[in-house]
Amino acid sequence: MSVMQPTFRPAAEQKRILLIEDEMINQEILKMYLADTYDVAVAGTGKDALEIIRAQCERISLILLDLNLPDIHGLDILRQVKADTRSARLPVIVMTSDSESEVECLSLGASDFIPKPYPRQQVVQARILRTIELYEDRDTLRWTERDQLTGLYNKDFFYRYAAQLDANHPDEPTDAIVLNINHFHIINDRYGKLYGDEVLKQVAGKALEIVERRGGIASRSEADTFLIYCPHVMDYDAFFETVSGNLNQDGSRARLRMGAYANADKALDIERRFDRAKLAADRVKNSVTNVIGLYDSSMHEEELLSEQLIEDFPTAIREHQFQVYYQPKFDVRPSEPVLASAEALVRWQHPKLGMVSPGVFIPLFENNGLIPTLDQYVWCEAAKQVRDWKERLGIPLPVSVNVSRIDLYDPLLVDKLEEIVRQNGLSNEDLLLEITESAYTENSDQIISTVKTLQKLGFRIEMDDFGSGYSSLNMLSALPIDALKLDMSFVRNAFSERKDTRLLEVMILLAESFGVTTIAEGVETAEQMFTLKMMGCDIIQGYYFSKPLPAKEFEVFLVEKKEHE
Repeated sequence: MSVMQPTFRPAAEQKRILLIEDEMINQEILKMYLADTYDVAVAGTGKDALEIIRAQCERISLILLDLNLPDIHGLDILRQVKADTRSARLPVIVMTSDSESEVECLSLGASDFIPKPYPRQQVVQARILRTIELYEDRDTLRWTERDQLTGLYNKDFFYRYAAQLDANHPDEPTDAIVLNINHFHIINDRYGKLYGDEVLKQVAGKALEIVERRGGIASRSEADTFLIYCPHVMDYDAFFETVSGNLNQDGSRARLRMGAYANADKALDIERRFDRAKLAADRVKNSVTNVIGLYDSSMHEEELLSEQLIEDFPTAIREHQFQVYYQPKFDVRPSEPVLASAEALVRWQHPKLGMVSPGVFIPLFENNGLIPTLDQYVWCEAAKQVRDWKERLGIPLPVSVNVSRIDLYDPLLVDKLEEIVRQNGLSNEDLLLEITESAYTENSDQIISTVKTLQKLGFRIEMDDFGSGYSSLNMLSALPIDALKLDMSFVRNAFSERKDTRLLEVMILLAESFGVTTIAEGVETAEQMFTLKMMGCDIIQGYYFSKPLPAKEFEVFLVEKKEHE
């Protein structure tokens, strides 16, 4: 004997209608009209009706509301239903013989009317069916066009509505504005996702307040990025102050940054306008004092240059326009400094633009997904050079290469590095891997696992730019590293006019306590070199010994090393 199983398919469920009516005869008539098609819940008083709505809000598809109830007037019930964010979406059909009340009901949010005495059954059913379908379609559209956490438009609909605003107001000066929460992933890590969601909702609420007051529209386009398209802003400081609201009153230290493309060129695609606003926002990403970036003509020139560099990248790789320079690293622990290794640094000799600074193209390629290709190019070139020096000069010199955060997500990274080493007849110790401290803070478990694998295979790991990221001491103790490379800003600050080296001393002692080598980069004078040596720093890199050099010029150090052996 088969057993009937409960059905949980939405299409098989009867839609529930809440009938708010105190007259028994009217209740019976409407239940007779609707019982075959709908699940009808009945409330004879306003108090009972509001309790049912609060308890069953998500289950109700429509409310039939009589205005003349014994305890609460129907208009007051309508006001309460529409004022509550949970129930405001519910369609309400008012049942009344008072045609004078229709305007007020509509202004409060009523969807339709059924006159008393009731029309025939087919008319009542048709009105109810049409109203439910219209509201379900509207809800479906809302779920599609809105970000469900913040209620703001998603990016695709935002762009569509922005185009409509342009069409309706072609001569209105408008601004494209991007808001971003600095280091939002750190907020999630420290305070939890629920708290992070509250921060997002708070920023979204302020953005919505602004566009409702000034006109315009707002969107949450990505996890921590918001877009605002509105009439031209005259005072960006006041605008930013408003949208920041009371973000930091609870001590979370969440900080916003803003980029604005003022009087946006409407001949540009809307996406391009916001690309420019984002470029302005990114300009102030690491600034402590400046939180507002404005797009200007110089950024436009940079944008054109960026487009050209991205376009020229494949040819540059193919034609070996990228040149690998080498900067020596000296072990200063012996009485005389000894060349210990070198760092591979990439330069771009562009056929038309000349020497392009890595400070220009490396951040660009990181943002456009090209950096893994460039990194692998440098790995291969550096490995070939190490092999050449070993075979031709008889000098084995380890060379450190950069491994970016994006590289660490590549599931084939370990295989690629081992293959490069194998093809050039090297050992894994010949290729030192520099990984920035900030890389460890994003999806750290996966990255640490990858780096541990590399370390077990014999690759030496150097944490680059130590002190510029966000790793905690607990995290530092778990990281697979062989050397800490102090960010050059610490060296520069320590030997500035104040000459306060206490922080450098602490960092060197910290590295010593973890049993790892300390490397200081950016060392420019003999005073800096000797002071760092006295503090216990192991390896020194910087202009004091040499600027980065092309391979042929760098061989001077190698030859001198061989002559002194």
